[in-house]
Amino acid sequence: MFTIFSMKRSIFIVFLIGALRCSSSEQRDPATILKQSWEQIEERGRDQPVTLFMWLGDPYINDYMNKYVKPAIRKRYGIDLQISAGQGAQIVQTLVAEHDAGQPSQIDLAWINGETFYQLRQIDALLGPVTDKLPNAQYIDFSNPFIGTDFQQPVSGMECPWGNVQLAVIYDSQKVPAPPKSFADFPAYIKAHPGQMTIPNEFTGMTLLKSWMIALSGDPKLFQGKFREDVYTKWSGELWKQLNTLKPYFWKQGQTFPEQLSTLHQLFANGEVAFTFSNNDAEVDNKVNLGFFPKTARAYVPAPGTIQNSHYMGIIKQAQHPEAAMLVANFLMSPEAQLKKMDPNVWGDHTVLDLKKLPASYRARFENLPTRQHAPKRESILGMAFQEPAPAYMTRLYKDFRTYVIEK
Repeated sequence: MFTIFSMKRSIFIVFLIGALRCSSSEQRDPATILKQSWEQIEERGRDQPVTLFMWLGDPYINDYMNKYVKPAIRKRYGIDLQISAGQGAQIVQTLVAEHDAGQPSQIDLAWINGETFYQLRQIDALLGPVTDKLPNAQYIDFSNPFIGTDFQQPVSGMECPWGNVQLAVIYDSQKVPAPPKSFADFPAYIKAHPGQMTIPNEFTGMTLLKSWMIALSGDPKLFQGKFREDVYTKWSGELWKQLNTLKPYFWKQGQTFPEQLSTLHQLFANGEVAFTFSNNDAEVDNKVNLGFFPKTARAYVPAPGTIQNSHYMGIIKQAQHPEAAMLVANFLMSPEAQLKKMDPNVWGDHTVLDLKKLPASYRARFENLPTRQHAPKRESILGMAFQEPAPAYMTRLYKDFRTYVIEK
């Protein structure tokens, strides 16, 4: 899915908690905001601007937001949706700086998941619980662990589900007629085909490493619940051992690793490597449709599986327009907006809605969406989905991948 979740290690949570516990300038009481009826929220949210911070690195996502969501929100509510580039640590730092300056937030809504969700909860920066106020939340099954839990953290109504994705390996079927079927097959394949693969040192790459580590362990349940030092030390150690054995066979003999997924995608598009990766199992279709990836590009999930997770919209507690932000979040969860987003020719982001909860007419429309041409069918990979481990696993992988592989 995308690199909206690029994680930087520069945030000191203890400092942030202390900063946000200090008093600030006058703000509307969150409890009062949440006590309103939906009719009151609609009335107060109409004809307001909403500033949304999100990753802007994918033209399909940008088109969905600019050409579909913005006009629809303006027509329905008179809301001027203003989209700004911002993700991860930048969002956290902005909120802390605003609080320290005694200012209301310039951010009303933010595209988040995982570690950013954890950090925003630590600094009490999210408005909520809010999902029980949003009518379209009725179509979501929050008991689904891939939606109701975010990096092993209960969502608890503090963020609004927006999309669901699973890590996929993308390859050029013309160059790779028989890709490695499992993580266990990767070492032999990489050694036999030097220079065809590398690992991006960013969110998608870390998701790949988490999936690889879980596969090595043979027991995904080891990584559920809170971070376990013993589990991480043992299985990351096995992972580093394997990667260092493979390092000379990676692209550029493992002397350098791409720092951005977009760089790896470009290498793949140019034919310099035969593999790339995506957090969105359907992304390959829109990249082919865009003419960026070759028509021979295909995606798959290696056995025993890869990480599946959801991404969310978080409403900022100190937002200047919280009701309008709630209207936007509710629209983004609507069957109408989710259907549009799931079309592989639009974005291909899988819905967070439980189709069984939808009216029959909408259920039929979801079931009749265009089929994926280059990506695996969703139902074929659901049994190969790992839950996201706790945020600390990714934090450690970032640090240790650099220490024990890149710089070794």
